Amino acid sequence: MLDVWFEEEVKPRLIGQAELIRFADDYVILFTDKRDALRVQEVLPKRFGKYGLTLHDEKTRLVDFHRPSGSRRHSETFVLLGFTHYWGKSRKGNWVVQRKTAQKKLKTAVLKVYKWCRVHRHDPVKEQWRALCRKVQGHYGFYGITFNMRSLNRYYEQVKRAWRKWLNRRSRNKDMPWDRFNPASAGLERYPLPRPRIVHTFV
Repeated sequence: MLDVWFEEEVKPRLIGQAELIRFADDYVILFTDKRDALRVQEVLPKRFGKYGLTLHDEKTRLVDFHRPSGSRRHSETFVLLGFTHYWGKSRKGNWVVQRKTAQKKLKTAVLKVYKWCRVHRHDPVKEQWRALCRKVQGHYGFYGITFNMRSLNRYYEQVKRAWRKWLNRRSRNKDMPWDRFNPASAGLERYPLPRPRIVHTFV
């Protein structure tokens, strides 16, 4: 419906170069010529409609995603597969496409852990720790890519805060001071959460 049609019927008629990148029902099409982008944007609804499908109005848009240079410093961003794609400088000072966890995805991931900690706050601490380790490592396994360490650190810190908060609700004692949340007082000194790490490296 999309892949073969784009390769065999669309690309031969374009002025410039173009590439379609798709995973399941998420995709992005890259164009070197804006006129091509506008033409394809116009025919896509008709192509989808032929098969009883529709485009997502909020996700379907034309993005000016150019490499910053000279006076053209500003470039828009776009979200694909849970990552916000944007231009940034590499360690060598070159402009490269970088990715970070999309804000909506990060918020959702933290909220899920927060709710889990609330429901399971009375479980044995060791069992909580094992479950949280799996959740955190799973998050790193997907979002742990080059240039995304800042977002991973935000997730890690928010998970710790959520865990501390709901452990603190296990009793009627005073709040547990943040500087004591190693936390030896809760028996968690032996159960540190996995630190953020880059799992997938892209040069």
